[in-house]
Amino acid sequence: MNTFTIVLLVIMAVLLIGLVVLYFLGRRAQKKKEEQDEQLAAAAQTVTMLIIDKKRMRIKDSGLPQMVIDQTPKLMRRSKLPIVKAKVGPRVMSLIADESVFDLIPVKKEVKASVSGIYITKVTGIRGPLEKPQGKKNWRARLKDRAAAANARLDQEKKALAKEKQPKKKK
Repeated sequence: MNTFTIVLLVIMAVLLIGLVVLYFLGRRAQKKKEEQDEQLAAAAQTVTMLIIDKKRMRIKDSGLPQMVIDQTPKLMRRSKLPIVKAKVGPRVMSLIADESVFDLIPVKKEVKASVSGIYITKVTGIRGPLEKPQGKKNWRARLKDRAAAANARLDQEKKALAKEKQPKKKK
């Protein structure tokens, strides 16, 4: 056999083994996540709260209890979490929001939230439905909008020129 084919076979074998390992690790992580979601749902309470502020900030700067900060893994301490400051009853608390819920949370409004410990899992509006604010558009979407607007202007100009060129009919 050629050395080139041997090298290719070895590389393919290593890649295949890597894919199998990643598959099984992914399944195990998915099962863990499902179990954690079940535990969060079991411990969830519905609470009415007034949202004071929401930001993405590092866990050290978040105002969470020191015990929570100590229990987080070292790598997680550097990442930014969606933190919500809310007034629950007479107390002002710092809570961690779920990524899917964070954009829905309105600032300086009262909401009914499903809270499990210090983790907000679900939010509904008390006085009407919550509106998802329109986020920032990426450069591709902005470019697409500009192109569509330019095409619309071009079409209008073409129609205006076509009307001018048409001979006027006499009655």
